[in-house]
Amino acid sequence: MQEKTSITVRCLSEYFNFEQITGNDLSLNRPIEIADTNRPGLELAGYFDHSQAKRLVILGDKEMAYIQTMSDYKQRKSFHFITDSKTPAIIISKNHECPIILKRIAKRKNFPIFLHSSQTSRLIVDVVAFLDEKLADSDCIHGGLLSIYGKGVLIRGESGMGKSEIALELIKRGHMLVADDRVDCFRIHNKIIGKAPELLRGMLELRGVGIINVQRMFGISSVIPKVEVSLEICLEKWQDNADYDRVGIEEKKYESILGVDIPKIIIPVREGRSMAVIIESAVNNYVQSEMGLDSAKEFEQRVLDYIEQNKE
Repeated sequence: MQEKTSITVRCLSEYFNFEQITGNDLSLNRPIEIADTNRPGLELAGYFDHSQAKRLVILGDKEMAYIQTMSDYKQRKSFHFITDSKTPAIIISKNHECPIILKRIAKRKNFPIFLHSSQTSRLIVDVVAFLDEKLADSDCIHGGLLSIYGKGVLIRGESGMGKSEIALELIKRGHMLVADDRVDCFRIHNKIIGKAPELLRGMLELRGVGIINVQRMFGISSVIPKVEVSLEICLEKWQDNADYDRVGIEEKKYESILGVDIPKIIIPVREGRSMAVIIESAVNNYVQSEMGLDSAKEFEQRVLDYIEQNKE
């Protein structure tokens, strides 16, 4: 189930500890819907067409210097526009003093204006990074997520396939748990970030045993809060009549998560197979293929060389 998240100005203000100079507590309930900012150069110059009204407005050195050259009439016209009901808030960087006319209009409209000491460029980077994560498209996926050899590996399969037991074995072998049973995935730019719901963080369910606290049992290094999903491993029941890939030269498979294609490996499960070792090997092989070391292609070339030698 895909969700669209949103936050309020209050959430942003509390995270960055902004100094609020206009607007009451109710003004902090304004929604923020776009993970971007606007430096209103054209708006201050009087050009209002194609303006991004739903973006946070940032006023830095250049904007504050230009405002000082504006007449009172032009200031009132521009400030009335940028304090529109769709604009979430205005943030003034480097603790510049808020223009008197802007403050007067903002107070009349109950519009929030904040001061912050950061450099303008640093402030924009920090705010956009925060909003990117908070406003990212999200999806809830059934499965487990671990960090194996530094790669986020999503382990999926039908209920009862032993995903949690495999995760436990991988944790004992030194890998890190991100989420068990449910993974909350977020698309940030062209990457999928996975993490556990707050309620389930650090917990693992084992049938017949119950819920265990992984961090308490195996140490703080056994759990990581989030990771980029790099690979999906799909577990399926072994079928004797199925034609499984034995060499690895077949066409690569992918799983689309929030519009991003994630490499996918299907591994059959049956008694007697050490799934933790197999998954470790699959991830190790994937890491090597990313480095240009493809074992399947290497084997294929050996076969071709062998055939060529026999011809001679």
